Amino acid sequence: MSKDSVRTAQVTGDTRATAAPADAGDAGYSKDLKHRHVNMIAIGGAIGTGLFLGAGGRLHTAGPALAVAYLVCGIFAFFVVRALGELVLYRPSSGSFVSYAREFLGEKGAYVAGWMYFLNWSTTGIADITAIALYTHYWSLFTPVPQWVLALIALAVVLTVNLISVKIFGEMEFWFAIVKVATLVGFMLIGIFLLTTQHQVDGTTPGWSVISDHGGLLPHGAMPVVLVMQGVIFAYAALELVGVAAGETAEPEKVVPRAVNSIMWRVALFYVGSVVLLALLLPGSVYSAGESPFVTVLSKIGVPAAGDVMNLVVLTAAMSSLNSGLYSTGRILRSMAMSGSAPKFTRVMSRSQVPYGGILLTCAVCVLGVVLNYLVPSQAFEIVLNVASLGIVSTWVIIMVCHLVFVRRAKAGLLDRPHFRLPGSPVTEIVTIVFLLACLGLMWNDPDVGRKTLLMIPLIAVLLVVGWFGVRRRVTEQAAEAPSLTK
Repeated sequence: MSKDSVRTAQVTGDTRATAAPADAGDAGYSKDLKHRHVNMIAIGGAIGTGLFLGAGGRLHTAGPALAVAYLVCGIFAFFVVRALGELVLYRPSSGSFVSYAREFLGEKGAYVAGWMYFLNWSTTGIADITAIALYTHYWSLFTPVPQWVLALIALAVVLTVNLISVKIFGEMEFWFAIVKVATLVGFMLIGIFLLTTQHQVDGTTPGWSVISDHGGLLPHGAMPVVLVMQGVIFAYAALELVGVAAGETAEPEKVVPRAVNSIMWRVALFYVGSVVLLALLLPGSVYSAGESPFVTVLSKIGVPAAGDVMNLVVLTAAMSSLNSGLYSTGRILRSMAMSGSAPKFTRVMSRSQVPYGGILLTCAVCVLGVVLNYLVPSQAFEIVLNVASLGIVSTWVIIMVCHLVFVRRAKAGLLDRPHFRLPGSPVTEIVTIVFLLACLGLMWNDPDVGRKTLLMIPLIAVLLVVGWFGVRRRVTEQAAEAPSLTK
C-alpha cells in the first residue's frame, strides 16, 4: 500500500482492508516446487552441521541441560518462521522478508534486510565450501588434493544444479534432507535400543544414572548453558527458507502452514530428542568439539565405519546449505534489483526461469572463499562463520519487526490477516526480538572471536550507509514507476 493511500484511508476514516500489493520481483517464476520439496526444505533448514557437529562441543561445555537450550532456541525459531508463514499467506513472494520489509518498513528497510541476508549467505557459502573441502580430506583418497581445489569443485557442482531449474534444486534438497533425517532416525533407534537393553557403551550403562553420577543436568552450572545459547540459535539458521520457497510453489496456502507447523515437532524430535539420547548414553565430558557426538557413540559400541558414514552425512549437510544459499540469495537479490537497491544484472532470468544474475553474484563472493582457502586454509572456516551470524540475527529481527507493523495495520483495518497466525502478538514478537539481541550480545563473552565479530557491526553499518547513498537515486526512480510497495 502506498503512503498516500494509507494517509487517505486514515483521514477519511475508510478502514476497509485493501488487497495485498504486488511485487514486480515475483514475475516470471515457474512455480515448480511441490509440497514434498517445500516440506523437505523446511526439514533441511532445521537439521544441519549445528547438530551433527556442533552438539558435541556444546554437550561438553554445558552438559545435559543443552537439550533445554535447544528447546528454548527452537521455540523462538518457530515464532520467527510462524510470523513469516503468516506474511507468506498474506502475500506469497519469492522476495520473502525483503518484499515484506519494503511494504512495511520502506525501501531502506528492504535494503538493509536484503544486503544483511546476502552477507549471511555469501559468508555461509564460504564456510560451506571450506567445510566440504575439510570433510572430503577425511578420506585418504582426497588428501593429496589441495583444499582450495576441492572447495572450487564443490562450488561448481552446486552452482550448476542451481542454474538448471528450480525443480532440480528442489529435488536435490529433497534427497539431502532424506539423508539427514534417515541418519538421525537410525541413530535414535540405535540409542533407544541401547537404553532399553541396558547395553553398555564404553563401560557405561545407559540411563539417568549417566547424568546423575556426573554432576546432574548442570555439571558446570547454569552460566555455560546461557552462554551456549548464542551458538545454538545459529544452528537453526535457514529455517526462513520456507518463506522464499513459497514464492515458487503453486499452492502456498496449503503448503506453507503444514511445513511451518511441522517445524516444531521436528525440532523437539530431532534436536532435543537426539541431545537427550546423547546425554543418557555417555557423560558430557566424553564428547568433544572436534568429533561428531554421533560418531563418538557409534565408535564406542563398535559400529564399523561410523566415522565414514557420519562424515558423508555432514558433507551432505554442508552441500545442502550451500545449495540453499545460492537459491535464496538469487531470489532475494532479484527482488531488490527490481526496486533498484541491487545491481541491475541480478534481476536477469534465464529461459528456465532461474534468476541467475543474483546466483552468480553470490557465487562470486564464494570464489573469494576459494582464495581464502588457498591463502589461510586453517582459518577460513572460523573467519567467515562469525560474520554470517550477524546476518541471520538481523534477518530474524527484521521479520519480527515487519510482522509487528503488519499486525498494527491489520488492527487499523488497512489489510486482512490470514487465519494462519502467530499467536500472542505483539508480545511474542517483542520477546523474540529481545531474545535474539541478547543472544547476539552473549558473543561479547568470547574475547577471541565473538567480541571481534561484534566490533565489525559499526563497519558493516558504515558500508550499508555508503551503499544506500549509492543506490538512493535508482531506488527513487524505480519507486516512482511502481510505488505499490513503498511505505
